[in-house]
Amino acid sequence: MNFSLADNEKEALLGALKIANLKFQQTYPGDKPDRQPVHTVYGGANLFKSDTCIKMGEIALKSLQTYAPNFVVLADVLQLEGFVDLPSSDKKIEKLVKKLDRMSEKKRKEDPAWLAYSVYNKIIKKLKKEPVEDFRIDFEDGFGNRPDDEEDATAVTAANELAKGMKNKTISPFIGIRIKPFTEDLKNRGVRTLDIFITTLLDKTKGKLPDNFVVMLPKVTIPEQVATLVRLFGIIEKKNALAPGTLKMETMVEATQIIMDEEGRNPLMKIIKASEGRCIAAHFGTYDYTASCGITAKYQTMSHPVCDFAHHVTRVALGGTGIFLSDGATNVMPVAPNRGDKLSKDKLKENMYSVHNAWRIGYGHTMHSLINGFYQGWDLNPAQLPMRYAATYNFFLSSYNDAVYRLKTFVERAAISTLTGDIFDDAATGQGLLNFFLKALNCGAISEEEASATGLTVDEIRSRSFYKILQGRRR
Repeated sequence: MNFSLADNEKEALLGALKIANLKFQQTYPGDKPDRQPVHTVYGGANLFKSDTCIKMGEIALKSLQTYAPNFVVLADVLQLEGFVDLPSSDKKIEKLVKKLDRMSEKKRKEDPAWLAYSVYNKIIKKLKKEPVEDFRIDFEDGFGNRPDDEEDATAVTAANELAKGMKNKTISPFIGIRIKPFTEDLKNRGVRTLDIFITTLLDKTKGKLPDNFVVMLPKVTIPEQVATLVRLFGIIEKKNALAPGTLKMETMVEATQIIMDEEGRNPLMKIIKASEGRCIAAHFGTYDYTASCGITAKYQTMSHPVCDFAHHVTRVALGGTGIFLSDGATNVMPVAPNRGDKLSKDKLKENMYSVHNAWRIGYGHTMHSLINGFYQGWDLNPAQLPMRYAATYNFFLSSYNDAVYRLKTFVERAAISTLTGDIFDDAATGQGLLNFFLKALNCGAISEEEASATGLTVDEIRSRSFYKILQGRRR
């Protein structure tokens, strides 16, 4: 058979295409298989202690059990699936709880109360075991502008407390600091705090950083701010004998200029590239962003349309880069307005109404984020933690059966494909399904046994790569 293309012509064209393809893949490697925390809790640096995360869990658990003493109350407040069919009397609720407690997990899933029951109990388990997944020691909005001597002293104290928490194993699995922005008026203060904090910490820990340590740079508007932080990281690493590239950062999306620059283009990719691989996440700043859009305080909420626009633009700009995206915070705190041991019935009722109202708002905001592909958000108060997990667990559990079916079918199709000697080439779809179960596993929404219902082994799921799973099955 005669061909139109000579081998050397074809090889030259495909060789040039290979260069372009590899360059594209380098820029867009796809979603990272690493664990992404479901939230970041921000707390003022002056308040941070080595056991802050543990105490937050205790406060969160007390809040949940005070204002939702059983799963039926929580289901009713949030209108979880099946809530209308749940009993209302204490005796009937107690009887239902005992019945569900005795059931096997398989049998329990057949009961209409399964979802609400599971969400509630998983929240309690999470608050006892790992209440905070990610914590940011805040030297910016959560700390404010204070005299230099005070911020210097706080940087030292906070670093010492973090070192103590590392030793006692009382810190969250992800942790870091937020410094002041690199704007012209605050850049010197931001650099000084960064230097004091990290130097003090490394001196105290003999050169060791916590696992998953990150530095948040707020109010980024131009790539040069990120590039400057990268240069500073390099100096700090060299002076403290850290391996190059050890220090990682996050950027914040909280100004209109980071969505569109003076030339009408989105600068986010330039900002990420300026980090030279050190930037791992972009966090949305709800209130700064809405303020920069001219939205008045009353209407500055996560559900405002301008936030959805910014989210979508960010998702489009950074899709496929492996940069984790995080939504912002709900500013309505589920904290009772009346305090004291001997409150009247009216005051207690007012507390219950206020907390439940804040719960609904926080839950709704988190569900909105999850539905729109933002699997992480901010929490500002320990009493917000129960609703963070309520929404997260409801999101994953309510989609569990459908996701199991889809991934199991996909795995079977891939298995058939491997029998023919071909690697199934649509691994991205399988990776997307696999990521659902990885995220659900990491936050405690499902167990390893429940994840294995997909037809994958626990080891395959923990490998975090669908392409590697296909390769393994081929071998």
